[in-house]
Amino acid sequence: MTPDELTGLLELMPFAARLGIGLDAAAPGEVRGHLAWSIGLCTAGGILHGGALMALADSLGGLCAYLNLPHGARTATISSSTVFTRGIRGGTVTAVARPLHTGRTSIVVQTDLLDASGRLAAQVTQTQAVLS
Repeated sequence: MTPDELTGLLELMPFAARLGIGLDAAAPGEVRGHLAWSIGLCTAGGILHGGALMALADSLGGLCAYLNLPHGARTATISSSTVFTRGIRGGTVTAVARPLHTGRTSIVVQTDLLDASGRLAAQVTQTQAVLS
């Protein structure tokens, strides 16, 4: 996708844009994005808040589901499971969302969140409803 197309997709998610989430690539098989560490997104001790990380994963996972929808359908997250493996104390978090299942009534997406060194910081698996 072109930078303008990525910007257009991000504009569909005003909350994601407000948090500072950026999109790097978007296709049905993989969506990539990022979120820079900011003190305003932290919890105690300067660690990036889990809610900010989940917002990144949910935004990219939802976009991945959106790109796999049949014509005219919509999507909404109906479940999300997160495993945090390390805290983020600086740098930029990279997110990679890939579909695990694309069905008629649901889409399952796994999103890996990586720290600035490429180490897994969290893994999110979410189910998106396919709404007609």
